[in-house]
Amino acid sequence: MGILEEYERGKLFFEYGDYITAARILEPVVEESPDDVAPRLMLARAYYHSAQLRKSERELRVILDHDPAEHYAHLMLGRCLQRQSRHDEAQPHLRIAQAMGI
Repeated sequence: MGILEEYERGKLFFEYGDYITAARILEPVVEESPDDVAPRLMLARAYYHSAQLRKSERELRVILDHDPAEHYAHLMLGRCLQRQSRHDEAQPHLRIAQAMGI
C-alpha cells in the first residue's frame, strides 16, 4: 500500500474513533513524509484523542517550528497543554489561534 493510501486508511480509523489504531497507521506515514503537515496534524489529533498528550505536543511543536502560522496547530497545542494542567504555557497558543479566527 502506498503512503497516500495509508494516510487515507489512518483517517478512516480516526473518523471511526479508533485513535490508537489511527496513530499506529499514521506514524510511518509521518516518518516517510516528515514535511507533510496534513498527516502530522492528523497524527497529533489521534494522539490527543487517545490521551497521548506528550506525543501530541511533540508533533504539534514540530508543525509550528516549520510553520508558525499554522493556526489549528496553535489551538490544538493550547488545548493539549491545558489537559496537562500547563495553563500558563497554553495561553499564548490559544490567543494566537483566537487572533487567527479559530
